[in-house]
Amino acid sequence: MGKLDGKVAMITGGASGIGAATVGMFAAEGARVLIADMQEDKGQEIAKELGDQGVFVQVNVTQETEVKGAIETAVERWGQLDCIYNNAGFGGALGPIESISVEDYDMTFDVLLKGVFLGIKHAAPIMKKQRSGSIISTSSAAGIEAGMATHLYSVAKAGVIHLTKSVALELGEFNIRANCICPGAIVTPLAVGRPSPTDRQVAGLRKGAAHMHPLGRVGEPEEIAKAALWLASDDSSFVTGQALAVDGGITAGRPWRDLPEFHRTSHPIRMYRVPGK
Repeated sequence: MGKLDGKVAMITGGASGIGAATVGMFAAEGARVLIADMQEDKGQEIAKELGDQGVFVQVNVTQETEVKGAIETAVERWGQLDCIYNNAGFGGALGPIESISVEDYDMTFDVLLKGVFLGIKHAAPIMKKQRSGSIISTSSAAGIEAGMATHLYSVAKAGVIHLTKSVALELGEFNIRANCICPGAIVTPLAVGRPSPTDRQVAGLRKGAAHMHPLGRVGEPEEIAKAALWLASDDSSFVTGQALAVDGGITAGRPWRDLPEFHRTSHPIRMYRVPGK
């Protein structure tokens, strides 16, 4: 018996990276999944592989009518919505603060924060009627600690964390849980910065970002998908309002190996010894 038998989920950004890995894992655990993404070819291909368990809807998460329509499609097709995973994203505006245009500012927040808001807004009424549901959103380690990503990406992802907590407080009485996942560097097209990265580009990410993580490596999409599966399942039935860091330890602090040698070498404590002892 699968962990999500009988459940229906909608996953935005479900055609690649973390989203695609989560779609596959949810379906393998028995869920019926609506894949919401702008990449029609990839989304349709995944849906075809899932058969009756999957359907693809082309969605731009910045457009309220499209998000609302996708949720309605899931309910019309399967009669319920047990989980929404707001995962769609992109790297956002780049460069120093004075170089960022208002247009790029708006687009960054539209995709990374407004898109999450719209998913929650239109999933909540359905889940309230059911008196159950799990809302999951992708934040980032950059939403916890400054300096890990660009300005606006970090701020938008911090907003996802606080929106998650606020919604959890409102919807808890309806047995609706809201949590977000804060990944570290994960091997995805988004992290590499290419829609279809080459093996060399992926290797560059693995090598370049590994040292920042205490575990000494970057993460895989499946590792985030496992966290989403836990949050979508009844295994996490008493968990809400949480920002779950799945980040190889990057938000815990500086890796021990990067500390000055003095801190990593044993020395007798002399400064505070009582005289004569």
